[in-house]
This record gives sequence, structure tokens and C-alpha cells, in this order.
Amino acid sequence: MNIRSLTRGDGVVIGAAVLLFIASFLGVASCDGPDAVCENVSIPNAWDVSIGLGLGTYMTGVIGAALIVVAHLLPQPRKVAGLDMGPLGVGLAVAAAWALLWWTIDAEDTGVGLILGLIAALALAGSAIATPLVPALQAALLPAPRPAAPQPYGGQPQGGYGYPGAQQPQQPYGGQPQPGQPFGGGQPQAPSPTPAPAGDFSPFWFAVPVARPLFAEDGSPTPIAELAPGTWYLAVEQRGAALVAQTQDGRRGVLQDTSGIQRG
Repeated sequence: MNIRSLTRGDGVVIGAAVLLFIASFLGVASCDGPDAVCENVSIPNAWDVSIGLGLGTYMTGVIGAALIVVAHLLPQPRKVAGLDMGPLGVGLAVAAAWALLWWTIDAEDTGVGLILGLIAALALAGSAIATPLVPALQAALLPAPRPAAPQPYGGQPQGGYGYPGAQQPQQPYGGQPQPGQPFGGGQPQAPSPTPAPAGDFSPFWFAVPVARPLFAEDGSPTPIAELAPGTWYLAVEQRGAALVAQTQDGRRGVLQDTSGIQRG
């Protein structure tokens, strides 16, 4: 899981789910009588009224939020009961908001638990639907760390993709140099599998503002990977306005949409 793949929309979903869970334990009705009478009246919460309200409505929204967030954390989409986790979570969030709306309309004395639950459910469903449509909600929730200077093309980046700048273990004094390492303890350089690109291009780290597909170098229209916001990738070649980037598992592909990328 990559926590840096979470977006601002996911942050709203998480906050709304927490608020919805808290609202399920608050009173769903109100007391309009004298204070002396209301003090002796036990106001039920969603779990006291019925399992259908507590589990079937409030927790439906919480489960939907969990599916939405987990779907964005996983590198590859997963399915639950044959359905994609993300769309299933959005459907559960909308169902919870719809059910709470009718519970609130039918209630004679609406309590804070219903009102707060309805607000949280509407925020949850709204953010789940709007995130793929609103660029501001697609921005990374956590800022990406600044990368170190890129290694020469073909060398292993220090710390691995997504963690540029991490320290490498030092060669113990007197130890034998590793293959490919100059005698005297310098940093090892992995052999270059392909020659460095010609021209004035220098490899650099970059991060994408929103999730973008990475296409095969042979021009195939099917993406081979998806670059996630909040993670640094190494650009190894430039082809016109496009960039050739390398993923964490070593796959190379063409990033056709380079607008708004952040260079390290």
C-alpha cells in the first residue's frame, strides 16, 4: 500500500466516515418537554432504535468509505463479490446518505445523531462522487518529499523509487569492495543495462499531480502502469513533449501527459 496515493477527496471521505461513526452513538431523537422531565428520559441512539439503522445505515457508510480508501491505497484494483472496491464503496456511501435522508424526514423529533449523521453521510457521498471530477480533490493528500539529485541513467537510485535520498549502508573499513565498486569504499554503481540517451537530456525525479497512465514504448494504447501522485519517479528519456519513466518494479513506459508535473 502507498499512503501517498491518497488524495484530498480521500481525506474528506475519511473525516466524514469518522463523523458518521460518532453520530451513530448520539441520540436520534429530541425531548421537547420540561427540563426536569427530559433529564429523566433516555434518548436512544441508532443502535438502540434498530440494528437496521445502526448497522444497515450508519455502518454502511463507514464500510463504503473504507472500501474507497483501500481501493486507492492498493497498487492494483481488487474486487469484492465480483465488484470493484472503489465503485462498490461509492454505491454504499450513496445508499447510506439516501437512507439517512428518509430517516430524518420520517422522524418526529430529530436528534443530533440523525442530523450529524445526515451531514456526514452527504459529505461522504458527495466527496466520493466528486473526487474523480474535481481536480482540487484529486491533489495528493500528503506532499511528496523532496528528492536527492538523480543518479546517472542505469544506476540504482538511492533509497528506491518513492524514497529518494535515503542513506545507503556504509562499507565497513577493511572490507572487500563489492563487484562494480571502486577499491577504496565509494558508492557502488549498478551496470547500465542500456546506453545513456543522447543529447542534453539529464535524468530527473518528478511527481505527477494526479494519477496518470504509463503507456508501453511500442505505442500500445493499453497502459502498462499508473503513476500515483505523492510518489517520485525517475524520468530517463524525453520524446517530444512526452517522458519515458521507470516504475518501482523496473518497468519503462511513456508518460504522454506531462502537464503540471513537479520536478525534483
